[in-house]
This record gives sequence, structure tokens and C-alpha cells, in this order.
Amino acid sequence: MTTEIKNDASQRMQKCLDTLKTELAKLRTGRASAAILDHVRVDYYGSPVPLSQVASVVVEDARTITITPWEKPMVAAIEKAIMTSDLGLNPNTAGQTIRINMPPLTEERRRDLAKVVKTEAEGAKVAIRNVRRDANQAIKDQEKAKKITADDVKRGETEIQKLTDQFVAKVDEAGAAKEKELMSM
Repeated sequence: MTTEIKNDASQRMQKCLDTLKTELAKLRTGRASAAILDHVRVDYYGSPVPLSQVASVVVEDARTITITPWEKPMVAAIEKAIMTSDLGLNPNTAGQTIRINMPPLTEERRRDLAKVVKTEAEGAKVAIRNVRRDANQAIKDQEKAKKITADDVKRGETEIQKLTDQFVAKVDEAGAAKEKELMSM
């Protein structure tokens, strides 16, 4: 029974880690990355769709992203979506191609972004610890129902703690890597 609980906890902790990585990808560094535009929604004939579904998004060089819409009328809608997003980017249009030049980050902005990275990482750790708490509670509930012994409870809690430690270490790695990327520009 504790194997099911451990597998469920592992899957939920992995989702917490994946969510953190998605949030960190949205943080703008000085380097161009197509992932920055992943959460931008474009008004496509009345319904909001991801930018990647209406255009080709290509990283041209270290500081330039090129967007080529599939349909000509989408150029204005894509420009508007990028400008109204919270990214602070200014698209330049040349015919049917939209270019975004990534401005270099100031030292102050880098420090602010590093704080955001730490906050996001801490939020992910809290979510992982909540999963641990839920898993430990499920193990104790099984003991109350007399499905497992006290030794099984101790063993299960130890396994869940090891799993928690592994995922917290992965969160720390992801946060440190993003901070290093921010500060090295």
C-alpha cells in the first residue's frame, strides 16, 4: 500500500518541479529564448490561443527573437499581444516578420529577478513539503485502518522524506541555475 502512496507523492512532487521550471522559463534574462513567449495569448478570430499556434517563433541570435505569422492578418494581433503582455518587450515589424530585440538587463533588475527566482523556488519547496505531509497522513490513515504495521509506517515516512529531500535538491539546482544565468549576462 505504501508503494502507491510513494508513487503518487513522487508524481505530485514532479509536477511541482515542472511548474517551477515553467515559471522560471518565463523570467526574462538578457538572452533571447522562445520560452519567454510561451504564455503570450493571441486573439485568433475571437478566441485567445498560444502564440506558437499562430506563428513560427525562432531565436535568431543571442538577443533577437523572430516571429513569422502563418496568416498575414495576424501580424497586428501578435504585436498587440506582445505589447500588452507583462514582458515589457517592444516588437519591430518589417512586412510579415516581427522581431523582438532583448534589451540587456541592468544590475538592479538582475537582483530583482534573482529575488523572484528565490521566491518561486521557495514556493515550490512549500508545495513539495505539502505533498510530503499528505503522503505521511495517508500512511497514518492506513495504520489506523489496521492495513499496515507501525514498522511499515516508519519505513514509509522515511521513504517519503528521502523523496522529499531529492525533489528539494532538484528545486535548489533549478533555482541556482536560473540565478547563475541571470547574473552571467
